[in-house]
Amino acid sequence: MDIISYVKNIFQVEVDEINRVKDRIGKEVEECIKLILETKGKVVITGVGKSGHIGKKMAATFASTGTLTIFMHSTEGLHGDLGMIHGDDLVIAISNSGNSDEVVGIIPAIKKIGAKIIAMTGNKKSKLGTEADVVLDIGV
Repeated sequence: MDIISYVKNIFQVEVDEINRVKDRIGKEVEECIKLILETKGKVVITGVGKSGHIGKKMAATFASTGTLTIFMHSTEGLHGDLGMIHGDDLVIAISNSGNSDEVVGIIPAIKKIGAKIIAMTGNKKSKLGTEADVVLDIGV
């Protein structure tokens, strides 16, 4: 195995995917940025599994740039943590399928509270995608 060629190929695959994502950027990115900048409350990021790990990293990055942000595990939201969400907050829900039971299960309560929802999903037609205020396509 030629390790150098293998590693270079991995980088090329990543570069190609970044270019595909760049080509998909549309008005929804602007809408998301406006929602984040206009949020009077905090940004609440939620997800489960790998999406939850990504959400924790996002929350840490947002917080380090001065945006009031917390991470709420979707499962914990089902079991009482939804009290940390208020009507002037913005929820960023991450689910590749857009149909994760835990994420989908908290949507009705979030909507009842009055918080806006940004969905980050690979399936715009999913339950999360159709219920969100704005959808970012994260499909690969």
